Amino acid sequence: MTKPVVTVTLNPAIDQTITVEALKPGSVHRAKAVRHNAGGKGVNVASCLADWGTPVIATGLLGSGNSAPFEAMFQAKGIADAFLRLPGETRVNIKIADLAANDTTDINLPGLSADAGALGRVRETVLGLLEPGTPVLLAGSLPDGLPADAYAGLTADFTAAGARVVLDSSGAPLTAALASTGALPHCIKPNRHELEDWAGRALPTDADLLEAARGLQRRGVAVVVVSLGADGALFVSGERALHGRLPPVTALSTVGAGDAMVAGLIAAFQMNGGLEDVARLSVAFAAAKLGCFGPNLPDPATVRSLAAQVALTSPD
Repeated sequence: MTKPVVTVTLNPAIDQTITVEALKPGSVHRAKAVRHNAGGKGVNVASCLADWGTPVIATGLLGSGNSAPFEAMFQAKGIADAFLRLPGETRVNIKIADLAANDTTDINLPGLSADAGALGRVRETVLGLLEPGTPVLLAGSLPDGLPADAYAGLTADFTAAGARVVLDSSGAPLTAALASTGALPHCIKPNRHELEDWAGRALPTDADLLEAARGLQRRGVAVVVVSLGADGALFVSGERALHGRLPPVTALSTVGAGDAMVAGLIAAFQMNGGLEDVARLSVAFAAAKLGCFGPNLPDPATVRSLAAQVALTSPD
């Protein structure tokens, strides 16, 4: 039987998506629709993996005051709930979807604070779930109260216990994890901007991106995936590199497409897929999610059909 994937979300959120005809700052708007989704990067990834049929255990930190949307989603999708509850409320992220401009404006509200004790409880929870080869996703931002090197410490601990750690974060937590003298993540998925932040320079071409990804490999990251939005993604592992892309897809919502890509990466790892499989499935997950509201995928047959259409080229 497939090992369950463990996702860790230390700073989850309830995504409130408000759809308006055209966003005009300073004006009064009448919303066309409002949706609420239990979110946060790791929660979104768990949701997509569950839709694909992969067993998932979701853990991290939730506020006890508004945990109902998460509990409802976990129950509906068969996701094992191993979240720790803290006093207070999980943060709310407001996303304003502008139909005229076809883009989304994000307003992220403050959330819970956590301390070393809470982080330690999450660490012990995950260590109790691990078997050799278990994929563990560390995803998203860190809550107030935790140091920037929190992911670096968790990565070292979980890797020592036999996990394959996938890290999807940005800013100081990502920088600290990549600068760690301990074990580095098995896989990371920065976007172009995040990779430029790490490299300290602009990366305008595929050759620039590939050079920076190779630099991360030399540091010890086995698989580097650079998400490029509508242009697909760059996949680098071992001596190989692939650029995967699909024809343009009509998007109902771009929210969570990057998280869907991470879910596809992990699903391919679970199948012991090669780099082609990883590229096809992760691009297909991201494209399939564009046709769904919230962190959801269509049926697996639709995703497989998209995976078969992914164009793979070598940037070398």
